[in-house]
Amino acid sequence: MAATTPVALITGAAHRLGARTARALHQKGWNLLVHYRSREQQANALIEQMNRQRPDSACAIQADLSQLSEITRLASEATAHWDRLDALVNNASVFYPTPTGGATEDDWSTILDTNLRAPFFLLQACLPSLRKHRGSVVNLIDIYSEKPVADHPLYCASKAGLAALTRSWAKDLAPDVRVNGVSPGAILWPEGNGDMDTPQQQAILDKTPLARTGNPDDIAGAIVFLICDAPFITGQIVAVDGGRSLNM
Repeated sequence: MAATTPVALITGAAHRLGARTARALHQKGWNLLVHYRSREQQANALIEQMNRQRPDSACAIQADLSQLSEITRLASEATAHWDRLDALVNNASVFYPTPTGGATEDDWSTILDTNLRAPFFLLQACLPSLRKHRGSVVNLIDIYSEKPVADHPLYCASKAGLAALTRSWAKDLAPDVRVNGVSPGAILWPEGNGDMDTPQQQAILDKTPLARTGNPDDIAGAIVFLICDAPFITGQIVAVDGGRSLNM
């Protein structure tokens, strides 16, 4: 018999925004499928914490989203674990500079495959279960999808493509599946990007009307709202950026 507790799969959920979103949905009573690529220790620590709070409410699944065979396996394991899937959060992403004069074919494959191809084929593989349970999809976009950041053409293209997929899916998969996006601004600085007081980071804050970074809970809250509390919202991309997109 299928479980009655709703189930969400979050990609890249072992740390940062993905982990915060997993905890937020778990607190709402959901069961969580925590996808990770290489952060096994962090993924296991996260699910152990959630399972202590509520037994058999979380599991971790490893997969390399750059490989189509791995995406298919992830979808199969995810939909079979509790015999249902109610929400998919495409959070996993690759971000690094690729100046046009120096970008390689490997850069193209790494960024486009993870940020754009993987969400498409993962949703495709999960679609029967999402349709059956009238589920919801939330894609993590980026404010750079509309107003690109310098020297990141491949990343910006991948996120612009995911924004287009979000709107296309909202039309194509209705009325069974709702599809929305969340577009973060300055929430967490990229890993290895130094202290908050660097000139580049201060310049970003200077363009943000709220004059500060956001909190991961701001993103998690927006995702949870779109999944749990917005039954008449689809095809929307919500900018959670402190107003920065007004000044870019």
